[in-house]
Amino acid sequence: MTVALTAPPASAGQGHPVPLRVATYNIHAGTGSDGVFDLDRQAAALRALDADVIGLQEVDVHWGARSQGLDVAGELARRLGMRVSFAPIYSLDPVEAGGPRREYGVAVLSRFPVRSAANHEITRLSTQDENPVPAPAPGFGEVTLKVRGVPVQVFVTHLDYRPDPAVRVAQVADTRRIMARERAALPGARQILLGDFNAEPAAPELRPLWADLRDAGAGSGGTFPAAAPVKRIDYVAVGEGVRVRGASVPEEAVASDHRPVVADVSLLGKGPGRG
Repeated sequence: MTVALTAPPASAGQGHPVPLRVATYNIHAGTGSDGVFDLDRQAAALRALDADVIGLQEVDVHWGARSQGLDVAGELARRLGMRVSFAPIYSLDPVEAGGPRREYGVAVLSRFPVRSAANHEITRLSTQDENPVPAPAPGFGEVTLKVRGVPVQVFVTHLDYRPDPAVRVAQVADTRRIMARERAALPGARQILLGDFNAEPAAPELRPLWADLRDAGAGSGGTFPAAAPVKRIDYVAVGEGVRVRGASVPEEAVASDHRPVVADVSLLGKGPGRG
């Protein structure tokens, strides 16, 4: 699902750093830390980030009563005047014949046109099966953008929440493999990974990621729980050719049960022979 609206002008010259503001936010399906579903409040929190690209986790699309049966991804895009690409983790049959499918997953909001989108499979332990086993499942979203002449691959993810890190270990390996493959398919593209990793920066299962990516929010505040954070489990991570200029965790304590992370980065301009 992609909603196309107005794009900012693309005017940067080749070879010059291109500024970009990116963010990640686990939106808890539109429900705040006070237990109230309020998309207007959540849209206001997202608007305050003033980000060009936002990765969202825990996104409902016609999922059910907790989000009033709404297409939360589309509604937030409409309120913010941004494009949206939604990547479902679960896509279930409607409760009533003829109704929309019940979906839950991750999404990317963008001020820039979405050139292409993909929903990759990574290892998951389903919350919808009574006796789940780790297996490949969708919900690792990717969009390709062109930001003032620079191709950018933006990935959004939500890693397993269970205390046992075994599934996250597999998910990190899958993530690295997929990002390497996508990087090879579009030489010169910059890569950004946004998500709720459900693990703190020093967690052993995340260590392989930091061989490929830089944690843009290193040293910033906690993100969970929103009312009084005790740990940082939400990330903006950037690859080669992306310079971090600054990052922060806004003091948004009500709109979700997580706080967002926002980062200002510079995309290094395209070199000779790069896409």
